[in-house]
This record gives sequence, C-alpha cells and structure tokens, in this order.
Amino acid sequence: MTLVNDPITCATEDPAQPDLIAFLEASDAYHSALYPAESNHLLDVESLRGPEVTVVVARVNGVARGMGALVARSGYGEVKRMWVAPEARGLGLGRRLLDCLEDRARALGLGALNLETGIFQPEAIALYRGQGYGDRPPFGDYAPDPLSLFLGKRLRPEP
Repeated sequence: MTLVNDPITCATEDPAQPDLIAFLEASDAYHSALYPAESNHLLDVESLRGPEVTVVVARVNGVARGMGALVARSGYGEVKRMWVAPEARGLGLGRRLLDCLEDRARALGLGALNLETGIFQPEAIALYRGQGYGDRPPFGDYAPDPLSLFLGKRLRPEP
C-alpha cells in the first residue's frame, strides 16, 4: 500500500468522531508503552473539545494519519497530542500539522508556542528542533521530569 501519492488534507476537526477516538487510543497505547503514567500528559477527548482547544487532523485519502492540538493559554499556546501513525511517518504530516497549529496560534495573537515531549521520541524531537523549537524550562503546571523535554518557539518578536 502506498501513501505517497494519496491526497493529503489538514483541517480542524472534532476529536469525538469514532475514527479519531480510535486514533487517540492508538496514540495512548504508543505513549503508554514508552512512558509511565506519571510522565504521560495526554489530553482526553472531552478536554480536546474545550473552547480553548483547536484540533487539526491530517488525513491521507480520507483516513486520519496525524493529529495535533493547540491549547490557547494566557499569552502563549501549548502544542498537545501531536502524533503521526507509524505507517504514515516520512510523509511530512508532522511538519504540516505543526505549520497549521502555528498559523492558528498567530491568528489568535499568541506570541509563543510551548510543548512537552518525551525523551524516547527522537523523530518528534527532530521535527520540533527542525521547526525552530528550542529547549526551555518546564512551563505551566509541568514539573521537571527526567523523561520529559520542554521546548518553545517565539511566533513574534517580544515587545
């Protein structure tokens, strides 16, 4: 099965759709295999439906293959639930999702994006660093965690 020539779309969607719930469950299983529960900071479906959250889904030939969320915080945005299905990695979906989330953050007037990712996800770390995200200390409600990496990116110059 080839995915390279299939049409790719990225759009804002409701995460409570049955196929997206299954997608999130696959993401949860992936993360649970890598990290203990206390190091997993995953938002559930109801949290993803909050008014401050934008969920973007990448579909290949109509099938959800990637997802990311933007949570608008006070003065900054947080990237959450970024995940690309293993069979779709290498198609540039992560970069496309991140671009969509950054565009949405700018439209909301947010000055920066922050995120937490796990240290056992080198592809995700490479994606974020390649898109200009740099190391930063824990933010918001996060505590230091040896299994977490905290990254951030300015979206506009500081005043």
